[in-house]
Amino acid sequence: MTMLKKLTMAGAAALVLGSTAHAGFAQPAPVDVDLTVGLAQGDQLSARIDADPDVFIGCGTRTIRTGGGTLVRTGFCQARDAADEQVVCFTTDDDLLDAMQALSDFAFITFSFVDDGAGGFECRRVGSSTQSFYLFDYGSLKAKK
Repeated sequence: MTMLKKLTMAGAAALVLGSTAHAGFAQPAPVDVDLTVGLAQGDQLSARIDADPDVFIGCGTRTIRTGGGTLVRTGFCQARDAADEQVVCFTTDDDLLDAMQALSDFAFITFSFVDDGAGGFECRRVGSSTQSFYLFDYGSLKAKK
């Protein structure tokens, strides 16, 4: 075998092996709640696999028809970090409710809140990011040989 052929085969092998060795960029974003600033953020996967079983982040909406037939929409975001800082904020703002409903699985979630003057918190901003680096690495579930 000629030297050129050996180098070509070695280069091809390096390309194949090199490309299978990487699963892609991962960027965990652990949940962080800052009650002073009024901000909570983190990705759902990091919350789910956190060593602390009490860590979480997410938002939800409810649509309720009252006895009088009126439709009431409400939503909330909630988070708890590993330092046991926890928040739940609520809103009836249609734009924020739409943002809450648009959240997807494995998303990075960020929301801000202010004191509502009645002992709770009002949601003021809801944001999300759905990037590949927040996704679960299913390859890590494969049996090790």
